[in-house]
Amino acid sequence: MTAAEPVKRTAEIEEWTNRAVIHPVSSRLTPWLARLGVSPNAVSLAGMACGLAAGFAYHRSVAGPAYAVAGLLLMLAWHVLDGADGQLARLTHTQSATGKVLDGICDYVTFGAVYVGLAAALGQRHGGWVWLLVAVSGACHAVQSAAYELQRQDYEFWGRGKASAALPDLSAPPQAGALAGRVAAWLHRLYARAQLFGGGLDPAARVRLARLMRAGPEGALRSAYRAAFAPRVRRWSVMSANYRTLAIFLFAVSGAPLLYFVYEATVLNAVLAVLLGGQRLAAARFLSLLSNAEQANGPGPASRRREAGTAPAR
Repeated sequence: MTAAEPVKRTAEIEEWTNRAVIHPVSSRLTPWLARLGVSPNAVSLAGMACGLAAGFAYHRSVAGPAYAVAGLLLMLAWHVLDGADGQLARLTHTQSATGKVLDGICDYVTFGAVYVGLAAALGQRHGGWVWLLVAVSGACHAVQSAAYELQRQDYEFWGRGKASAALPDLSAPPQAGALAGRVAAWLHRLYARAQLFGGGLDPAARVRLARLMRAGPEGALRSAYRAAFAPRVRRWSVMSANYRTLAIFLFAVSGAPLLYFVYEATVLNAVLAVLLGGQRLAAARFLSLLSNAEQANGPGPASRRREAGTAPAR
């Protein structure tokens, strides 16, 4: 039997706003939602509703800072619900590909609503070219967020052994079943392909790491992975939705929301390039160390059993 996964997210890779504010509130809300029988997908949709309302508030923020404050509060409500839906799914053992896809859609709808709200207001003031800047910024946002999420997933999967953090098997044939499930699975696979462009481990390296995990002492290898990559994943938090929410508010309340889109398309792209370069170097170094250790120590017990054609005793 597979052990149940922790309800709360992994603390050592969380950035401080999640640890200090968002997740404590989500944790208080989650048991109450479970007792009421609310589904994780319903929580995701409620969060998206807050995001849509935030888009309207930021559209009005050019009229005064009070609307920017309202936008910030609505986005914070979305963050709390976004944390609660995942905790609720783990608490009630209702994780699914559909839920993952819906959670991602709600995230993009929230930021999309805010971006469109700001673009509509700024376009009236500066002209139609603002829409092009916002579209470029939104595309950068999608790439940056996918890369950040992959670092977190990899840490959960390789460092903590969480099966729910595994990328879908992209070589497997499409699953049968209901249309909604097939569409969700297809979207999940499509998103995973996009994420791999921003990963530190390419597909061949993933196969190699999986082989080394099976061959060696799994617990020690996962511990080594956590020691090597926890600090790096924390650095990626500059790409998190929390910091974007704060940046949008600060630019809006200071009367310069247009500069947020410039910041996302330039500064954050430069940071992404630096982070990706460091992540790929760290991944290559980690795999090299594991390979050297395997060669020095010889094949592990699992490898010896496979070579001998035997299975472990049950």
